[in-house]
Parts: sequence; C-alpha cells; structure tokens
Amino acid sequence: MVSISPDVPDWKREECRRIWDPSRRLLKSIRSYQSCKAKNSLSAKIISKWFVLCHRFWSVITGADIPLNCNLGGGLLIPHPNGIIIHPSAEIGPNCLIFQQVTIVGKVKIGGHVDIGAGAKLIKPVSIGNHARIGANAVVIKDVAPNETVATAPATSLLSNYEAKAG
Repeated sequence: MVSISPDVPDWKREECRRIWDPSRRLLKSIRSYQSCKAKNSLSAKIISKWFVLCHRFWSVITGADIPLNCNLGGGLLIPHPNGIIIHPSAEIGPNCLIFQQVTIVGKVKIGGHVDIGAGAKLIKPVSIGNHARIGANAVVIKDVAPNETVATAPATSLLSNYEAKAG
C-alpha cells in the first residue's frame, strides 16, 4: 500500500489534467498569485492582478470561497469544490482532500494528509492531526488526534465508540 506523506507535498495532485479542470485551475490561480506577491517586483505586481481575475473567474465557476491569501499546503485535492469555504487564517497541511460544502473557520490547523468528507464543518479553533479522517456532515468542535476518524454532529471518534461497544 502506498502511503501519502503528511509532510512532503505531492504537487502532481494539483496539476491541471485537461483544459476544463475547475478545481485545479482555482488552486493554480491561488498559487500563482501567491508566487507573484512573494517576488515583490513591479512586473510581478502587474501579473498578480491577472491572477486575481483568474481567481475570481474560477471562484464563480466552482462556487468555492477560498481566499487568495489563505495558507494551503501543497498537493491539495478538491474534487468537487462547490460550496467550500475556507477562512484566510486557517492552515491546511500538505496532501489533504476536501470534498464539497465544507466550511473551515479561522484559526483551524489541519495536519497533513487529512480527508474531510462532504458537508463537514470545522467551526471552532481546533487542531486536526496527520492522517485524520473527518466524516461527511461531521461538526468538529474538538481537536482530532492523528490517524483518528470522527463523524456525526458533534464529531465523535469512531474508534472510541467501537471500543465502548466491544468492551
């Protein structure tokens, strides 16, 4: 089994694979804008305005609210970006997977290779460990340990529920 690294971004996951690839084009516009802003030259400032327009276009097409100044780790996958909302102060680690209708509020710190199911809400300043899995429609209001799977509203550990029934 191939393990996905929680520390080293797999940039191939974000490469545009065809002309119409809205989620990857949105990420590309964000990455390109951030790269231009870091250069701090006159030409980079002019080119960054083009990437702002690209970002606005792809944001409308995808229906996602991912700001240009957000902190996204490399290798992010958003296969169905519709309705994704990410606060600019949230930190997302490398190689994460985020499905549609996910809301991530400010001061949330997400580790590497975290899978977030459709409709999940991270609504408090929480920390999500590496390789964690958040189930669809989960409402996360507490920290999630590495390799833990949480589901339901409010999110509870599935491992804890299983151990309680077994014991």
